[in-house]
Amino acid sequence: MVATVILAVAVVGVMAGISNALRNAARLTSYDRAVQLARQRMNDLLLDDRVPRNSVVEGAFDPQQAGGLDAGWRARVTLFEKPPATLVGEVGIDRIELEVWWIAGAQRRTFTLDGYRPHALRAEDITAGVPR
Repeated sequence: MVATVILAVAVVGVMAGISNALRNAARLTSYDRAVQLARQRMNDLLLDDRVPRNSVVEGAFDPQQAGGLDAGWRARVTLFEKPPATLVGEVGIDRIELEVWWIAGAQRRTFTLDGYRPHALRAEDITAGVPR
């Protein structure tokens, strides 16, 4: 009888541990999926020179690609640094701020990424101020 009680207590403890592990795995799965979506979107933004500077661009991820999550993104491209010689055609550095969001349960979760890319200066870049 005593052995049965000890075994029952052990089984209940193991089941509680398994339940917590499954909950944590589900939470990490949505976060990992959001990270992969963010990497993909950041790569697209780093390669696309047509994204307008100093304005917010946003969109939603395809639910099939997001694993059924309601998820989206918001990005802003700004001129980060000009070269010492500010001539048209010189290379400056853009900063891309990317915020990715997704809905997990009833909560909206977010994280942000920053990326930098070179670009050739245009006349409007030279007249604009650069934040430091």
